[in-house]
Amino acid sequence: MTGLAKPTNACSRPVAYGLAVLSGVLIFLGFAGFDIWPLAFVAWVPLLLAVRGQTPGFSLKLGLLTGLVLDVGGFYWLQTMLTTFSGFPPVACAFFTVILCGYQGGRAGLFAWLLSRSEGRGWPFAPLVFVAFAASETLYPVLFPWFLAGSVHMLPVVLQVAELGGPMLVSLVVLAPSVALAEAIHAFRNHRSMPLAPILGALSLTIFSLAYGAIRLPQVRNTMAASEPFKLGVVQGNLGLMQKREDPAEGLRRHRRLTRELVDEGADLVIWSESSITFPLPVDAAPRILQERMVGGLGVPIVSGAVLYERAKTATTRERWFNVAVSTDENGKLTGRFDKTYLLAFGEYLPFGELFPTLYDISPNTGHFSAGTSLAPLRVVVKGKERSLTALICYEDILPGFARDAVKEGEPELIVNLTNDAWFGDTTEPWEHLALAKLRAVEHRRYLVRATNSGVSAIVDPTGAVVGHTKTYEAAKLLAEARFMKAHTPFEALGLVPWYLVSCAALVFAFLRRRPAAS
Repeated sequence: MTGLAKPTNACSRPVAYGLAVLSGVLIFLGFAGFDIWPLAFVAWVPLLLAVRGQTPGFSLKLGLLTGLVLDVGGFYWLQTMLTTFSGFPPVACAFFTVILCGYQGGRAGLFAWLLSRSEGRGWPFAPLVFVAFAASETLYPVLFPWFLAGSVHMLPVVLQVAELGGPMLVSLVVLAPSVALAEAIHAFRNHRSMPLAPILGALSLTIFSLAYGAIRLPQVRNTMAASEPFKLGVVQGNLGLMQKREDPAEGLRRHRRLTRELVDEGADLVIWSESSITFPLPVDAAPRILQERMVGGLGVPIVSGAVLYERAKTATTRERWFNVAVSTDENGKLTGRFDKTYLLAFGEYLPFGELFPTLYDISPNTGHFSAGTSLAPLRVVVKGKERSLTALICYEDILPGFARDAVKEGEPELIVNLTNDAWFGDTTEPWEHLALAKLRAVEHRRYLVRATNSGVSAIVDPTGAVVGHTKTYEAAKLLAEARFMKAHTPFEALGLVPWYLVSCAALVFAFLRRRPAAS
């Protein structure tokens, strides 16, 4: 406690623990999948009341407890994923699920610790909440990235500020009512006059967001109306994880049949999901095999997921496997390839597996893929014009920094995500994934199309509104009008740089004592 202000008006420890648990429950219930979105605007009130006036060490514990509860509730599907892929028994998977959720919950712990320590240094509480929260969303590395912004994915008017500051800014908009309400309750509880300045200051962010959204929505819709339309088709094959390996021919038949139906309905471009071409293809023969046996003869440009491998060149090297997106022309000729860059731990590789290869022996279902290094766009010819597409594979579409880099380099006219969420079973995960992905469409003012193996496949317009989507766990096709668009936004220009600066400020507040005002 040296150098820190003494705690005042703090909750008792049992009450604080209860409030921390309550916040965790409210947060995951307000998030996508459960979608009780009004809760998101008040979900952080209990934790803010719990950490007020506490020591940094105890606040860290409270934040960790909130984080554990919200992650166990919101990421319960990790149990399914680990059971499917790790090969470990269910009891061990349950243990690892709690460990992973505890680690992910560390983000709320960092938030609470930064907030409490900065308050102890004499800085005003309400502004600190925003700074500490932004720092926690920016700096803390999580295995499954998520942002509070996903709680309001069905409210386009709130999402529009994402083009200014990405998901972090939307998260702060959602957080603002919690800050205002917590300030009011704290004042009432301590028999103090209502602190209008911090309350109005917090609410002004929400008011600004609503006003900005009301102005920008019609402007973006006008731009959409002036852009060139085309018919975009999506195939959702709905193949089981083991079925893809055991009967790859059925997967190909299903995709070709649904694609022919889309072509008959006028599709100009068709998107297949991640690893929808279930036959592993050697890199050197892939162009020929794709054209002759896979996508040739369908008469439409296709973007598809595939698995490629490169044979070992020497006795001391191993085969290299790649999770890729490929584009082909209407005759099936290869026009582009993108290799997945961000591989999924425990699914596509094992952490430290390259250093300790024996780890793969105890986790036999885990893949052994190599990461891509290029952000070059895919090229397709649609209605006689060459178009550029940025491909994002699996959860790359929920990484705002990576997606921004890919869009900035490729300058695409359409963002394409190929995903296989069948790993997680029929849970809330596919809906959470879609909710977080929607923000990419707003951040870059382009259409986003998601083709998934088992759902949710969707087409999202540049306002974040869903044009059409499939259900989960059914073989289906989706056809809707989309538009090729290009735009430049503040978020594309600045990326996460402003949030790294805010994070630096959070660290300064945590370690630098505020000088008292001169009397």
